[in-house]
Amino acid sequence: MEPVYPVVFLDDINYHVKQDGAIVNKAVYNILAYTMDGTKDILGMWIGENESSKFWLSVLNGLKNRGVQDILIACIDGLTGFKEAINAVFGKTKIQR
Repeated sequence: MEPVYPVVFLDDINYHVKQDGAIVNKAVYNILAYTMDGTKDILGMWIGENESSKFWLSVLNGLKNRGVQDILIACIDGLTGFKEAINAVFGKTKIQR
């Protein structure tokens, strides 16, 4: 992990999967980041039940624990509470919708 990422894209992709004999929805949380030298990195992919700002908060805390100190710009969708979750972990991050 880099200590600082200038631009990070955070989003989920929803899938229908078979679980215990039934078709259920799952969300795959993805984080794509640009490094300071302009290369792209996938910082991770996580699976959850559905997209929620609470789950994003745990993902962002995980990034912080893995050594990310700052994100300059976070590109996100309009999920309720998403901006607050990002700012709780990375307080100076600018949000781009």
